[in-house]
Amino acid sequence: MAKVAVIMGSDSDFDVVKKCIDMLKKFKVEIDVQVISAHRNPRELATFAQTAEDQGYEVIIAAAGKAAHLPGVIAGSTPLPVIGIPIKTSLEGGMDSLFSIVQMPTGIPVATVAVNGAANAAILAVQILSVKYPELRQAIKQYKQELDEEVKAKNARVQALLNQE
Repeated sequence: MAKVAVIMGSDSDFDVVKKCIDMLKKFKVEIDVQVISAHRNPRELATFAQTAEDQGYEVIIAAAGKAAHLPGVIAGSTPLPVIGIPIKTSLEGGMDSLFSIVQMPTGIPVATVAVNGAANAAILAVQILSVKYPELRQAIKQYKQELDEEVKAKNARVQALLNQE
């Protein structure tokens, strides 16, 4: 089955990253979660990124705040797709993190989700993996159907409220 690495630059990112972990578990994707800092232990990060494919990972999700180099450094050292989660910071609500992750040089792409968009990072990873794994494609289709049904139920509640006026 599919294997995804979820890397965060600091344990302080865990509360946000937990939404990603939970979503990957919902889709029954094998995950490995680690804290590795691009700035505080760069040699360990380089080793991880350079061996990720050999370790069986198929997608890497990396969460980082402030300078937010983690996803880009990983992307520069692996052929695997990397998804960045910008973490909200006290600086401009996380726009610093978003810009650090999304502004990658040509040849080193990092798919980037919204600030604190951890659940979407997991969903994007599952969609990428669904190209190879038909059971994940079916699970994504089912998930999208559930979203559709949730919105229709919300609309029905609003319409009922409006009819009470």
